[in-house]
Amino acid sequence: MRYLDPRADLTFKKVFGEHPDLVKSLLNALLPFETPEEEIDEIEYLPAELVPDTPLKKNSIVDVRCRDMLGRQFIVEMQMLWSPAFMQRVLFNASKAYVRQLGGSVRYELLQPVYSLNLLNDVFAPDLPDYYHDYRIVRMEHTEKVIEGLRFIFVELPKFTPSTFSHKKMHVLWLRYLTEINESTRRVSDDLLENPEIRKAVTQIEESAFSDAQLLGYDSFWDAVRVENTLVNDAMRKGLAEGREKGLAEGREKGLAEGREKGLVEGRAEGIAQGIETGRQEAVRQMARSMKADGLPVDAISRYTGLSPDEIAEL
Repeated sequence: MRYLDPRADLTFKKVFGEHPDLVKSLLNALLPFETPEEEIDEIEYLPAELVPDTPLKKNSIVDVRCRDMLGRQFIVEMQMLWSPAFMQRVLFNASKAYVRQLGGSVRYELLQPVYSLNLLNDVFAPDLPDYYHDYRIVRMEHTEKVIEGLRFIFVELPKFTPSTFSHKKMHVLWLRYLTEINESTRRVSDDLLENPEIRKAVTQIEESAFSDAQLLGYDSFWDAVRVENTLVNDAMRKGLAEGREKGLAEGREKGLAEGREKGLVEGRAEGIAQGIETGRQEAVRQMARSMKADGLPVDAISRYTGLSPDEIAEL
């Protein structure tokens, strides 16, 4: 038996975008519900495409969007590569879903919470050991004071390691499903298959469940991920190297000039520090230039560099 990777766009949407019982199980397992009463009983799918208020703005598409019987909305995203702008995109999509609940009404008391669950096949917080990150709007002086409405969960899959704590059994099983199964898997662990929901999710990613056209699309997805990853890494290396060289040269010149007045050693240190910062900024711009020259779309360049489309256009 050959399996496809459940993190790919095709397989992820098939498993969680076509089977309400599976996405409900995933959400109940990974969202920070504190009581059984908070858990989801039933869900209905909503359009994954969030249409803008005006035709001049772009549509945004998420992997899965659904709503429970209480009116709470849930957005589920699988992101293969981390970029600095990803959090902003997550905030934008959740805020749009929250605001659009009103329609033509102005009864704000009708607004229901929006939960954004983001599974990352990458690491965005290397300085933190935790793989699970829960963001809310809180008062800085008293973090127990919360403004309800938006909640963001980020799960760094590469950091996850299985645990045996029983009170979060499904949490562990779903993350094992997403991290242990890939194209090289020939036999799925029995303890995963013992759970009926996980077993059903496993059958959905069997290669035999997909048409030849779908398999071509699956291969194209991974080709695109590899190309984008290569372009970003090459552009970063090139931009950082050129930016560092230019920054150090400028810093050395500035440090030597100021060193005549402040003292050669002190001036050189300060100048090099300023030059390194200049070099870092130049490295980002150079990375953007390289990505632009390689034909990467402007929105992708913006995600990976933090530069605005206008700044990219001026390069």
